[in-house]
Amino acid sequence: MRNWQIEINKRVEFIKNRISEAKAEGIVYGNSGGKDCALVGILSRLATKNVTAVIMPCGSKSNYNQDRVDALKVCEKFDIAHIEVDLTDVKKTLTQNISKAEKITDAALTNVAPRLRMTTLYAVAQSKNCLVAGTGNASEAFMGYFTKWGDGAYDFDVIADLTVTEIYEFLRYLDAPESVITKAPSAGLFEGQTDEGEMGVTYREIDEYITTGKTNAESAEIIEKYHVRSEHKRRLPYRYGIDK
Repeated sequence: MRNWQIEINKRVEFIKNRISEAKAEGIVYGNSGGKDCALVGILSRLATKNVTAVIMPCGSKSNYNQDRVDALKVCEKFDIAHIEVDLTDVKKTLTQNISKAEKITDAALTNVAPRLRMTTLYAVAQSKNCLVAGTGNASEAFMGYFTKWGDGAYDFDVIADLTVTEIYEFLRYLDAPESVITKAPSAGLFEGQTDEGEMGVTYREIDEYITTGKTNAESAEIIEKYHVRSEHKRRLPYRYGIDK
C-alpha cells in the first residue's frame, strides 16, 4: 500500500506546478458524484482555493438524483465551489439535428454527453483563466474506457497512475463521503449503466491484471481485447510527415 500522506504532498505539488507553468489562476473539473472526480477535487482544493466543480446533468435520471447528491456532499465537506450546467436540452437539440442528416448509432450517442461536458468545462475554464483537471484513472486508461475528446481531454491528470483499487484506498484515507466510495462505478451515461456491467469485467480483475499480469482466463481475454482496440485513444493522432 502507498503512503497516502506522501502521495498527497507529491500530487498537490504537481498541481501547483501545472498552475504556475500555465500562468493560470485555478482549476475547473467535472463533478459527477463519482470516486475519481471526488479525489481530483479534493487534491485540487488542497493545492489552491480557486477550484470550481462543474455539475453537468445530461439526461440520465441518476445525474439529477444520487449523483448530484454525492457531488454536493464532496463540495460541502471539502469547501469546493460549484456551479451547475444542465446539458439535457443541448444534447437533445444536437442529436435531433444530427439525426436529420445521419442516423446516430447507440455507441455514438453514448459519447455525446462526455463531449458536451468537455466543451462546457473548457468554456468555463477559459473564462476563468483556469486549467481543466482530468479525472481518469489507470484502470480506465488501460481498458480505453473513456471518451476520446470527451473525458479523455484535459490539461493535466493527477490520478492517471492510480488503479481503481488505489482510488478507493486514497478516498478512505481522505475520509471522503462513504456513499461516493460504496456505490457502483458509473459514468451515468444512460439509465442503469455501470462501468463493470458495460465492460463485462470487474475493476478488481482489471487491477489484478494490470498489477500482476494475471487473472482468470475469461476476464484476461476481455481486458486484452479492450486494451488492443482502444490503443488509438492513448496516443495523439498521426500527423503525416511527422509521426511514424
